[in-house]
Amino acid sequence: MRANYMRIIWSFMILERKIYKKLLEWKNESKGTKALMVEGARRIGKSTICEEFGKKEYESYILIDFAKKDKEIEMYFETHLNDLDTFFMLLQAHFGKKLTERKSLIIFDEVQIFPQARAAIKYLVADGRYDYIETGSLISIKENVKDIVIPSEERHINMYPLDFEEFASALGEDLLVEYIKKCFEKKEPLERGMHNKAMLLFNQYMFVGGMPKPVVAFIQNKKDFTEADKEKRDILRLYREDIMKIDARYRSKVLSIFDQIPGFLSSHEKRIVFKQLQNGSYAEQYEETFFWLADSMISNESFLCNDPNVGLSLNETRSYVKCYLADTGLLVSHAFDENELLEDDVYKQILAGKLEINEGMLYENAIAQMLVASGHKLYFYTHYNKVKHRNDIEIDFIISNNSKLKYKMYPIEVKSGKQYKTTSLNNFREKYKNRIGESYIIHPKNLIIKDGIICIPPYMTMML
Repeated sequence: MRANYMRIIWSFMILERKIYKKLLEWKNESKGTKALMVEGARRIGKSTICEEFGKKEYESYILIDFAKKDKEIEMYFETHLNDLDTFFMLLQAHFGKKLTERKSLIIFDEVQIFPQARAAIKYLVADGRYDYIETGSLISIKENVKDIVIPSEERHINMYPLDFEEFASALGEDLLVEYIKKCFEKKEPLERGMHNKAMLLFNQYMFVGGMPKPVVAFIQNKKDFTEADKEKRDILRLYREDIMKIDARYRSKVLSIFDQIPGFLSSHEKRIVFKQLQNGSYAEQYEETFFWLADSMISNESFLCNDPNVGLSLNETRSYVKCYLADTGLLVSHAFDENELLEDDVYKQILAGKLEINEGMLYENAIAQMLVASGHKLYFYTHYNKVKHRNDIEIDFIISNNSKLKYKMYPIEVKSGKQYKTTSLNNFREKYKNRIGESYIIHPKNLIIKDGIICIPPYMTMML
């Protein structure tokens, strides 16, 4: 087992997840004074890794799955929290597991379904006998926090789909990843054959994505995209069912955005044009919609920042938004129906670089996914030229070093083709030269530095 990873078994296959290191840090640092809240989209692997953590790091653990709606368990929380000796005695008897003080873990799985359990964390942590991990999605949605006091004894971490490095490890390409890292640090291109191999690996990541079950299906079926696609469509159906259960006041708006994400990303500007959703609609009407999508972690939103200064979030314009799917593999299956994928041989066309419009959509979504996995919030920039009546500067992503004293931002343009212009980026660099650290273009070619711009292949995005 490597230091930054934990091997997680999925259907007789091992996946390594970096988040395990964060679980260990929490256990060692909090020493029972904080519960850990692991947030992530459905089917991301939260329950699996938390249960493995309980098996490996504690003498015993209990996992309470609130999705099962066990009335007996719910009754324990409702009637016995004022007598924790009885509460823990009942839990041990119910699950047939012995709990040992400071050596046992209790996992509240899908805790948003039973908010009373989340509210109880305050008293359970104060009691100090055991450690507690909560998992869930939609943690902040109003109906999931109604009538409860949010415990201050929670520490939050987000869990995302497998990132590119984790995907590469699942395919046995750890040495290739180490080589990529060394080349990035030295600002050197990869050897040509290795670059081609890394690009093939990136394309596989783009098509399959990082949801655990599709990854496992892809590998166990000898890299069969169609088997991974079946698993992805099951997840998309689950997401759609979740949307159909939400508050009727904004259900149709969430569904409308979700269904049209591929369409908006395949347009030139890639941002959501609200009047296209419904005549007369405007951004403010969709505030709860984007809150739900963000809190469910189904999507990654990117907001306009037209005055990129210290603190990008201070200058964001939420009426201009791009909405990426949190997993690019899911976007592939969401954008094409099953017949299109097979009859048009979409995978083959994209691998050959012959599906240009959709390839650009997938490239940008994959870069967004990789940046979010590295801890970045997403912002983009546009400048409208009144004389030319069009945007003359368009920057796909801006990330920053978050320094309050030595602030620098890093503009990123994504190019899915090998032939492109750098006019927008050059104009942006001239306009904000005192605020810029390094400028990047992400393209399918090998690493090259040209006119002060670092042009990197997409697999190096993990290093930004």
